[in-house]
Amino acid sequence: MILLQAGGGGGNMSFLIMMVGMFAVMYFFMIRPQQKKQKDQQKMVEELKPGDDVVTAGGLHGKVLSKDDATVTISAGGGAKLTFEKFAISKKV
Repeated sequence: MILLQAGGGGGNMSFLIMMVGMFAVMYFFMIRPQQKKQKDQQKMVEELKPGDDVVTAGGLHGKVLSKDDATVTISAGGGAKLTFEKFAISKKV
């Protein structure tokens, strides 16, 4: 009976190693790429300048007229000027 209880301790160590390994795999395949994508998106938005063609997260295509700290003003054609939050800009065309 005593030998069975002593042998069970090794299972806890292998479980711990397995959990650390699973976290490492999750970090390198899920968390790290998402952080890189977010950083690239933020860099793209910061580098926007008037005249750039952009697409918003809602699918609106337009040309950047101006930008300030938090917003970007876009010309959507027909004289329409729309103001969006910077994070709403999806990509530069």
